[in-house]
Amino acid sequence: MRPHDPVGAAGTPAQPDLNLLRTFLAVYRSGSFTAAAHLLGLSQPTVTTQIRSLERQTRRELFERLPRGVAPTAVAHELAARVAAPLDALAAATSHDAREEAHAEPVHLAGPAELLSTRALPALAPLVTEGVRLRVTTGLTEPLLDELRAGRHDLVIATTRPRGRTLSAVPLTDEEFVLVAAPAWADRVAARTATDGPAPARGKPAGVHDGPPGALDVPAALHDVPLITYAEDLPIVRRYWRHVFGRRLTCRAAVSVPDLRAVLALVTAGAGYSVLPRYLCAGELASGALVLLDTPEDPPINTGFLVQRPGASGNPHVALVRDRLLEAGRTW
Repeated sequence: MRPHDPVGAAGTPAQPDLNLLRTFLAVYRSGSFTAAAHLLGLSQPTVTTQIRSLERQTRRELFERLPRGVAPTAVAHELAARVAAPLDALAAATSHDAREEAHAEPVHLAGPAELLSTRALPALAPLVTEGVRLRVTTGLTEPLLDELRAGRHDLVIATTRPRGRTLSAVPLTDEEFVLVAAPAWADRVAARTATDGPAPARGKPAGVHDGPPGALDVPAALHDVPLITYAEDLPIVRRYWRHVFGRRLTCRAAVSVPDLRAVLALVTAGAGYSVLPRYLCAGELASGALVLLDTPEDPPINTGFLVQRPGASGNPHVALVRDRLLEAGRTW
């Protein structure tokens, strides 16, 4: 057999070399030749050539070429299952040693601005004093996960579990949503419901607040109170209405601002009511600047995830940041 002949004497495909398999795994995990080239420090034509070479050697199509990126075939899924663990172990064994840790690149962390500002970054402060460098990006989960696949971030705090097999996600923290307003609005709502009579208890028609005789029918009481929200389509408030009251939210936002810290500031200043993560408004609730308008037995909970690309990172500080966030997240 000639040295570069892909077929053995018995007519079976030759074993592909490690470089081709590494390139394959990068394309499989990132979802595109361009993103894999960025991760590997190669040119996009080199990645394309290597994948074509691997497809010739295996005599199978590994990726379906799409207008944007690629989709793995069933053969690619099977190959990735066989080679991912050994390649990751090899990468870990040959990664930077402790002497190189002082020269590690910055860790690129991304996630929601509110959770990063109030929880994640304060938790990472001790690492910063020890020499860990951070580059932080804020934004919505789906665009950030796409950027993670493309190699622009090392870690992403996501509000939903990513779809597919190209990313690794572990639960980070649970956030509880609460319905709140300033005391003046809470007093008005209570006075209004007192004149309307008690709402039925649990087990009665859906959409009614649970509680003792005289409990508030909160949605009706809030009908003409200004709603302050994160987005025009009211995702957080709509979820609260469905989960707690069992009814569809019909009102529109008085103010829409894409930062929950701004929503908190407006509600605290008396602009109206909103649904917020408890961690974000815990101080205002403790001081009395905000009041709970509802105390359901089963409040809405959303799980946040810490997401990264599978395999060992060449930057040892990524593991330090990841482990610190997972440890701190248990107390959030």
